[in-house]
Amino acid sequence: MIRFVNVKKLYSHDVVALNNVNLHIKPGEFVSIVGQSGTGKTTLVKTLISEEKIDGGRIVVGGWDITRIKRSEVPVLRRQIGVIFQDFKLLPKKTLLENVAFALQVCGSGRKKINTIAPHVMRIVNLEDKLARYPFEVSGGEQQRVAIARALVHRPKILLADEPTGNLDSINANEIIDLLLRINKFGTTVILVTHNREIVNRLRRRVITIENGQIVSDQAVGKYLL
Repeated sequence: MIRFVNVKKLYSHDVVALNNVNLHIKPGEFVSIVGQSGTGKTTLVKTLISEEKIDGGRIVVGGWDITRIKRSEVPVLRRQIGVIFQDFKLLPKKTLLENVAFALQVCGSGRKKINTIAPHVMRIVNLEDKLARYPFEVSGGEQQRVAIARALVHRPKILLADEPTGNLDSINANEIIDLLLRINKFGTTVILVTHNREIVNRLRRRVITIENGQIVSDQAVGKYLL
């Protein structure tokens, strides 16, 4: 599903964000990527969605070499990779359902498709009774579930969760992780970037540790080592 082959990313001659990273994530895996701040996790995420260009090596997603991807092709790539952020990034003046529908509208989807898919993904995240509420009217955990629903509208093969529990208490954080596990059971590849030691250790799934821009550990059934 995803291959990084000798990937390098430099921000200047003396700042190496990624240093010869080699990585293979198979379809349907649930992988946690961990590491201290400034070690390269965020850069790895940005290169995977072509927000940052690499300076060496290759990145292949689903058989597509995105190393020299054209700007016009980036939206196509991002419809295959659903992304969830720590700060939700919801539109405050739109209802929860409108936030999800908007992700389809900006891609030119028709009203019939939007009216079918948006409520469907809201049911997946168990928010079908709060469609008309606004972000400020629901909890942080519910806002993150809306963000997950929005990421699912294009039925992505990969779900990339970048610190999705960073702003949540432990109860809401565990609910979000349980939801990601449920989505993974449907066959979606899930990549979780996190600092949360407790969650990583509870998952007992594959754990990749990054330090100084390099992969220093890759455990099939891992724990948070740092």
